[in-house]
Amino acid sequence: MKKVLAALVLLLHIGVFSSVAQQVESYLVDAVSLYSNGEYKQAKDRLETLSAIAPQDDAVWYYLALSEAGLQDFSAARKHLEQAIGLDKGNYWYRQTLARLYLTQGETQLGIEMYEDLVKDFPDKDGLSYELLNLYLRQGQLEKALSALEDIETQRGPSEAVTQTRYEVYRQLNRPEEAVAALEAFNRDYSSPSILSMLGDYYLGEYQDSLAQVHYAEALSLDGSYIPAILGLSEVYRHQRKYPDYFRTLEGFFQSEDVPAETKAMYIGNLTRSLDPKLLQLHQSEYDEVVQDLAALHPQDSTVLSTVAGYYYSTGRVKESGKWFREVADQYPESLSHTVTYLQFLGMQENWEELRDRSLRAFDRFQELGFLDFANQANYQMGDFDAIIGNCQYILTNYPKDKDLCKSALAMKGDAYHSKGDSKQAFKAYDQALKIDPSYAPVLNNYAYYLCLTGKNLKKAYTMSKKTVEAEPDNATYLDTFAWILHLQGKDLEAKPFFKHAMLYGGKDSAVMLDHYAEVLYALGEYDLARSYWNQAKNKNTAGEVPDLEERVKARLAAIGK
Repeated sequence: MKKVLAALVLLLHIGVFSSVAQQVESYLVDAVSLYSNGEYKQAKDRLETLSAIAPQDDAVWYYLALSEAGLQDFSAARKHLEQAIGLDKGNYWYRQTLARLYLTQGETQLGIEMYEDLVKDFPDKDGLSYELLNLYLRQGQLEKALSALEDIETQRGPSEAVTQTRYEVYRQLNRPEEAVAALEAFNRDYSSPSILSMLGDYYLGEYQDSLAQVHYAEALSLDGSYIPAILGLSEVYRHQRKYPDYFRTLEGFFQSEDVPAETKAMYIGNLTRSLDPKLLQLHQSEYDEVVQDLAALHPQDSTVLSTVAGYYYSTGRVKESGKWFREVADQYPESLSHTVTYLQFLGMQENWEELRDRSLRAFDRFQELGFLDFANQANYQMGDFDAIIGNCQYILTNYPKDKDLCKSALAMKGDAYHSKGDSKQAFKAYDQALKIDPSYAPVLNNYAYYLCLTGKNLKKAYTMSKKTVEAEPDNATYLDTFAWILHLQGKDLEAKPFFKHAMLYGGKDSAVMLDHYAEVLYALGEYDLARSYWNQAKNKNTAGEVPDLEERVKARLAAIGK
């Protein structure tokens, strides 16, 4: 009713000035202008009014549909596009827009069918055949894709792009003979470095090195700087174990100013990952020279520097790789990723002092709290527990409303106090963390374990530890704590299955857990099994996690005459 009234008002208005047709055209121009400016709602309102006055005007329905599509009302847009096409079945733009709308709504087959009709009805429209080809390829309709390629070639003649696509389609159809025949057919009539290189790649993959070499050489005779042919030829030489020729050819690739530094770095990265380590070692000096030349050519390219660092690390020269990781971190101090990579390297090398210092500088630079975690890792290894407590207090002071951060900081603060031997402050920090999150498993576990070590409050320790194994029943650390508390309560039979489960989920990698399990087995009179686990614990106790292990086991076994 509102649309009809608006139409009547408009008719009265335009009747004063000119004919209906002229004024409708003027209003349509205004609506199209609104649409073009992105004012879809205003355009839609204007066009709905016009549609009541001029229902036979296909342009009104078309722009109404476009405005509705701009408002994401695709159902209405589709309906009105179909009305526009009903009024002008030969309009190319209406039909293409509807086909694209079908695709947008996920009705791919309907879209494809419309494109097929468009290609038939408008054979001279550039791009239509390519759009249809891409649809076939995306939908895996490969036989239809081959037919589309034939049509394109008939209309526009042979081309590298069509030949390459046909080759790939045949490959996907597992028809290699027809794939290579398509390349050879094009090559008989046209000279193309890219097609020749593809032929070289094909024959190289088929271990026909001589044929591959012929095609790469022909490609380079047409374009001596064509990189795919240079790399292909280098691979032929490598397969033939002609290493002087291989490295000489590679030199052309790395020295070329046409090859981006990133591409050269990618080649080295792929080479490092794919080549047999023995081959890399056998020709290490030659590969080193290639890598060093790359760094000399691009001394300030971060991708190159990172690749050089990775090369030395992957070939077992950790000290040399560290120089390059440091170089890229120092050259690009504003890069978060390069900074983190070097800090991770320092941690793996247990260079705790530099890790701490650089982490703190990185925190000042980026204000990312993760760098305090790096610093705390180093501080823990250096026994600087006061520094850890200070870093945690910084978080608690500056981020008091971030509950996840605060509970994590309190947990770490409690661990640091415990490492200092201050159980009172440790338990206070743990209590604060549990006020924030009563189910926070890392704190519940550590709190329970440290309580049980004091021999006091075993009931409280049991309650807390039980929550952790209920939350994470396959966590070996939590299982060990809970089972050990059961042991201290004299419940060895109950403890045993929890230890057995822990052994299945990583417990055998811990001297402490193996020792705990052996103690329970010993208490149950399973002496041979206990001795077996104690032997495993001794083998894992290289860092001295269980300082009294040797003496205690010796005393235990002596007590039973073993």
